[in-house]
Amino acid sequence: MSVPAPVSASPTPSPSSPRTTGGPPRAAASAVVLVTGFVLLSFNTRVAFGQLGPLAPVAGFGTGTVTLLGLLPPLCMGLFAPLATPVRRRLGEERGLFWASVLLLAGAVVRVLGLPGLFVGTVIVSIATATVNVLVPVFVRSRFEHRRVGVMMGVYALSMGAGSALVAALMVPVWQASGHSWQAAMGLAVIPSALAAVAVAPQLRAPAAAVRPGTPPTGPGPQPSGPSVPATTAGRPGGVLRTGLAWSLVAYFGFQTLLFYTTLAWLPAILVDAGVAGTTAGTMQSLFIVGVAVGGFVLPVLAAARADQRPHLVGIVLVCATGYVGLLAAPGSVPALWSLLLGAGLGGGQAVAGVLYVKRGRDHEHVAALSAAAQTGGYLIAATGPLTASVLRTATGTWQAPLLTFLGVLALSLVTSLRAGHDRP
Repeated sequence: MSVPAPVSASPTPSPSSPRTTGGPPRAAASAVVLVTGFVLLSFNTRVAFGQLGPLAPVAGFGTGTVTLLGLLPPLCMGLFAPLATPVRRRLGEERGLFWASVLLLAGAVVRVLGLPGLFVGTVIVSIATATVNVLVPVFVRSRFEHRRVGVMMGVYALSMGAGSALVAALMVPVWQASGHSWQAAMGLAVIPSALAAVAVAPQLRAPAAAVRPGTPPTGPGPQPSGPSVPATTAGRPGGVLRTGLAWSLVAYFGFQTLLFYTTLAWLPAILVDAGVAGTTAGTMQSLFIVGVAVGGFVLPVLAAARADQRPHLVGIVLVCATGYVGLLAAPGSVPALWSLLLGAGLGGGQAVAGVLYVKRGRDHEHVAALSAAAQTGGYLIAATGPLTASVLRTATGTWQAPLLTFLGVLALSLVTSLRAGHDRP
């Protein structure tokens, strides 16, 4: 993949000039630093959330612990996503992402301090991730060329999936090698967290708030393709919620995220109940995350190349439905296939949301407002998923009821997302 050059958001630059001054060598070096920091931050963003699944069947975590740790990330990300908008206005995307990376590192350290630290650290990591989730679509739109938006959103999702898959695959081996210490396994997340914070630090030299609130985008960023929203409401998540577009995005992101985090939390348990060995179930969790990485890269690239994303949304639902039907009908037969399908579908669904914000937003402020509104409402919807699945499993004694519920949520996701999939006044 060629290295995309960072794009200036000032009123007078040429379409391919970076924000830094100087000749081509300096511009190339700036581009490498920008992309490296972006990739390492993305790599680290979901690492903590993929650690619990492989450890839960072997490390003795109780059902209540697994349920609560599955509930906390979407709940906290929903509650704290609105804070990303004032963070962006005060610090800019670059500084906001740097301090979020520092918070991710702090949370990774706290998570190894016993079971209370695991809960507190998960909250800290979730707050940092909420900020990253909202700022990344705006950052990509403002710092990369229009034709690179889909690729960079795909790189974001691919890096997230790769980081989660790598660390998830190491959880059980490290747990075994450390004398069955789950703290040692959780401590692996500190390494990518530290690398991300260091790699993003050079962006502190970038000018803050390159595009002021309420002003239209300048330069070569994606031109407005969404409906016109008055400048007085474009920068406020509450303002955009007066539109059907925003509610469609909330519903789409909420249902997709509910399925993603519930599957992430309970896939190993579903497979173990079907007779799959605990270590194999952990490996299937890693394959699920590999699928997330692949789907998360491919789908944004394909979706960003078209003005209408509805065919991609339909495809996502069909792939996910195939995976859930497989878990219902023959969970122990080809668990690798079901895990990869679910990962690809849910990973693609998560990543395409970022493309929808960029495509439907009329300027940087509107993109930020759509992203914050969708993630606030969406993550609060998603927070109900792990607990609901646990209650259904306990009440019925099997995973059939939760899996059938997942299929119903998929159908709702398809119906409610179609408005967000295309431009319409």
